[in-house]
Amino acid sequence: MVLLAKASGSALRTANAALEPFGFRARHYATVKIAAEGGGVPQRQIGAVLGLDPSAVVALVDDLESLGLVQRQPDPDDRRTRLVSPTAAGLAMLEKVSPVVGRVQERSMGGLTAAERDTFLRLLRRVVKD
Repeated sequence: MVLLAKASGSALRTANAALEPFGFRARHYATVKIAAEGGGVPQRQIGAVLGLDPSAVVALVDDLESLGLVQRQPDPDDRRTRLVSPTAAGLAMLEKVSPVVGRVQERSMGGLTAAERDTFLRLLRRVVKD
């Protein structure tokens, strides 16, 4: 468990440093990406995916909403739920920073061969049930 925490911490620090010039952080990227891939997702789902407390998700989405990168919309199937969707600016930001995130991922796994990277990512998806 400690090794996984070290790897995660290292990757997040590297990603945050690389995204800083864009005024973005790894959690910002992940939240907009999750919202974009889901076509609008409940805040609680973002929290579950990122392992964040609901209050932290509210603050994170508030940040992104104030930057004009996401919007909250009522869920047509559940009035109590708000769906988080990317705005056009949010999608543009994803497009701009995705190459940076890709380079961070490559750097983070730089000691692995291409086959080892594929295996690592496949196993990691199983661990997190992606």
